[in-house]
Amino acid sequence: MVKIGISELDSARIGNCGQNSHFASFVSHNWFCELVASTVQLMKRFVTSRHNTIGHYTMSFPGLVNIRRLGALTFCVALLAACSGSNGDSGANKVDGRLLVVTTVAPITSIAANVIGDRAQIVGLVPEGTNSHTFEPPPSAAELLSTADVVFINGLQLEEPTKALAEANLRDDVPLVELGDRTIDPDQFKYDFSFPESEGKPNPHLWTDPTLVKVYAQLIHDTMVEVDPEGAATYDTNLQAFIAIVDEFDEAVTATFETIPVDQRKLVTYHDAYAYFADTYGWNVVGAVQPADFGEPTAGDVIELIEQIEAEGVPAVFGSEVFPSPVLEQIANETGAIYVDDLRDDDLPGEPGEADHSWLGLMKFNFVTMTDALGGDSSGLAGFDVRNSAIDEATYPQ
Repeated sequence: MVKIGISELDSARIGNCGQNSHFASFVSHNWFCELVASTVQLMKRFVTSRHNTIGHYTMSFPGLVNIRRLGALTFCVALLAACSGSNGDSGANKVDGRLLVVTTVAPITSIAANVIGDRAQIVGLVPEGTNSHTFEPPPSAAELLSTADVVFINGLQLEEPTKALAEANLRDDVPLVELGDRTIDPDQFKYDFSFPESEGKPNPHLWTDPTLVKVYAQLIHDTMVEVDPEGAATYDTNLQAFIAIVDEFDEAVTATFETIPVDQRKLVTYHDAYAYFADTYGWNVVGAVQPADFGEPTAGDVIELIEQIEAEGVPAVFGSEVFPSPVLEQIANETGAIYVDDLRDDDLPGEPGEADHSWLGLMKFNFVTMTDALGGDSSGLAGFDVRNSAIDEATYPQ
């Protein structure tokens, strides 16, 4: 028997089969729920087919050999709605009775997972390795957002298309939490080459600063306690464990950076992602290559950056693992700086489920990379345990 995959939303609805008293006696068998799932998926494939003729549909799926089967499909769809529950509450948007939390970029998904654990289903929207500044959510994200119980985004105008889609589809009582906007005040906004003040968009990369990530975690905790007060004890425990690890990490990072000569704690990167980090740890961000329009720098921009690097004596420049930059490599060659091309902005190391696939793993990778290239000793940080403090069952789109 060929199994037809169903979406997580359909899984959630089918998981409620047998719990609705109106249909309990009929839908209590697993085979029935599987039939419903399969037929709904076939209906989806029919509706989205590039060929809108029923004739093509019946020819494409031999198991549906004639049009009369469509009547059965319609019947099953009606029963699927019944399986979702008839009381009109938000039960249909839960998996195994859990809340549905939607996030955006992978670092935020990971931070949320450390606070929430497995008490809620967590689904990220932005695929890892994607330019989160220009990401346009697919139409299917509207359905996911319409069933969410909480949405956490970075804010600071990082995910404007996703924010707009959320505002258009969320239920009225669902919180949309912009973590960055609630972590710092406007007078703390950082502006730079990639995020000039003239464009009106501050640098949104707060998650590269561990001290600010603790505020993110607290905000996530407070929101979840409001939405799910019965889970307060779990959220309290998880938050305390995560904050303790971040504090330990911060100490290890500080000690590691002390091994880098003060006059070499300078950053030139492809993308301006370390403004808040630099302010906390006393680094100097000399410049970046990627301009505000996320295109290529002008010849004048390149010349100016070369002059800055030479004047500042920058020992290394850092490219992006996700966005290779021949321009930055050329700048390194022109100035004699070491070129390192594997810093990560929001693409977590490893694969989902692996120990280093976490916000801690991301920061450890980047800070070790920076330290080694700038003449420091990263051995004290390289051995830091970056495993999550809570169970991470979040969905990280790839």
